[in-house]
Amino acid sequence: MNPPPRSTADHDDQVTAQALREQYESGSTVDELVASSGLSYGTVLNRLHEAETVMRTSWQTRRLRDGQARRNLAARLRRLYEQQGATLTELAAAGSVTRRVVRRLLIEAGGTPRTTQQTLRIRSAADAARRMKLALSLRARYEAGATVPDLAAECSYSIGTVYRLLHQAGTRMRPKHNHGPARTPRKRS
Repeated sequence: MNPPPRSTADHDDQVTAQALREQYESGSTVDELVASSGLSYGTVLNRLHEAETVMRTSWQTRRLRDGQARRNLAARLRRLYEQQGATLTELAAAGSVTRRVVRRLLIEAGGTPRTTQQTLRIRSAADAARRMKLALSLRARYEAGATVPDLAAECSYSIGTVYRLLHQAGTRMRPKHNHGPARTPRKRS
């Protein structure tokens, strides 16, 4: 004897695609969502796809749920986040997880999520340091006798950019050479 069919119309409306996505992104498997929601496997998958959920592979789910692996991943993501100024999106790509999971892992590892402005400040400071290092390197080669066009060709920068970097490094520029034919001095009248 079959059990009586349950009323699916009311129950299906209560379980939204967004709610399923949030549970899935927090680490639940599709099988667990099926069990907790009472929906069929196909309906759960369709709702997850409807909510544009990025699906995990089974090994990604195991890694996410395994305690030690999760702590290692969280520590690695925190290191990248704090030392290299990586964004949540970059960390999500590096960890093969979503931004929401990255945020949760950062907090679990003792990190504090930054604002967009804080990330931009960190990145601009790092870019300025790299640019100054390049400028000092160009200065040393220029003072050793290299020409600006040669430096531009070596670095794949424009001549104007090389001049700007040399000036930024405080380089004392050599006098410009007149490579044209010798001119006759003009008579003063």
